[in-house]
Amino acid sequence: MTITLPRMEDITSKVLGGERISKEEGLYLLQKAPLLELGNLAQQVRFKHNPERQVTFVIDTNLNYTNVCDAYCTFCAFYRTEKDSDAYTYDVEQVMEMVGQAASKGVTTVLMQGGLNSRLPLEYYKSLVSETKRRYPQVLPHYFSAPEIQKISQVAEMPVREVLWHLKEAGQETLPGGGSEILSDGVKRRLSRLWPKGRVDEWEEVHREAHSLGYRTTATMMYGHLEQPENVIEHLDRTRELQDQAISSGNAGFTAFIPWSYKRGDTPLAKIVKQESGPTPYLRMIALARIYLDNIKHIQASWFSEGKKTGEVALNFGGDDFGGTLFDENVMQEAGFYNRTSIDEIKEMIKEAGFQPVQRTTKYEILKVFED
Repeated sequence: MTITLPRMEDITSKVLGGERISKEEGLYLLQKAPLLELGNLAQQVRFKHNPERQVTFVIDTNLNYTNVCDAYCTFCAFYRTEKDSDAYTYDVEQVMEMVGQAASKGVTTVLMQGGLNSRLPLEYYKSLVSETKRRYPQVLPHYFSAPEIQKISQVAEMPVREVLWHLKEAGQETLPGGGSEILSDGVKRRLSRLWPKGRVDEWEEVHREAHSLGYRTTATMMYGHLEQPENVIEHLDRTRELQDQAISSGNAGFTAFIPWSYKRGDTPLAKIVKQESGPTPYLRMIALARIYLDNIKHIQASWFSEGKKTGEVALNFGGDDFGGTLFDENVMQEAGFYNRTSIDEIKEMIKEAGFQPVQRTTKYEILKVFED
């Protein structure tokens, strides 16, 4: 039996004709496609989704309300146990003080995540949302990843859908995509010390229910650790299927897809993973995501996780968004990775890449177009 391997010219013709690529074709693009041809194809797809030569960004910050966590993920240097001297859990007033400081910098979105803390009740999370909306109506609370929602559900002894409904009643409209890592239970089993916590179906459940309630969410991927190429394709395929489900139900679903590479730092996983993924795999990942995820409008290129120059280049490999300002970020910083920028620098990087900077909201509403 003769097996016909995918060819770049056939995939290009298929994609430009509006057809969806298969898992096998995705695997070819990830592993064997000539990088510049892949980037060129991804850029053509990018302009189908977003025709203008504009790149969006959001003025945001990352805040954490607790670092106490009982998940003990091997890729994380952020978490602490309750017994650790540097463990913390902020009360609502302390968190609101941090949100107020962010608002004073012109932040329109706060991405807030924390550890999985069994001592925090549902009312605490509801108050974080409602007080943000009441005190700082100009700030959108982009709070709580899927594992946090699952933890709230467990502590409150309440279905995930009901937790999400309560948060929506408090004023929440969006969810970040953290906690997906690689959407493969085979990989997750190796990453977690407490398997079967954090299964793929738990992450998917949160986003599926959120979409059905009208939330907009992001999809993410952390690669460059224990996964195989087939696991990356599985992740993209699951993401594409979830978005298909949202669209078929009349919901908007995911706003964007955001991949980033694992940072070794002080994480336990560093004993196994001896080298971090570099710029070339990242550009390939951005381009592949743009082609494979034909039902998600935006692909976010990152100046933050991959370095500013790599981020700029990724805007020519299918990325149409440049993320946020991330004024305060602690999770990667705990892993020994420190990278910061300013609004002016983000605008300049976008211009250097050949595009026009555009400020957006978390829901991709346009706030300001910056002229040359």
